[in-house]
Amino acid sequence: MGIIATIMNSTTGQPIQKMQFGRMPKPWASFTLETGELVKADRVEVGKPAPGKFVVPVSVWVTPKA
Repeated sequence: MGIIATIMNSTTGQPIQKMQFGRMPKPWASFTLETGELVKADRVEVGKPAPGKFVVPVSVWVTPKA
């Protein structure tokens, strides 16, 4: 089972897209957004699951150039 993470814009604080990873992304990971832009993760945040849920929210913060 993969990790579904929300890709967040570090500049605006707004979500950019959802992305699935095979395993937990590393803070130095580089990947390509849907727009075709290559970005590097600034930080990875792992939250707490909601009561009664097993899915942990994961946010990957990036700084896009455009």
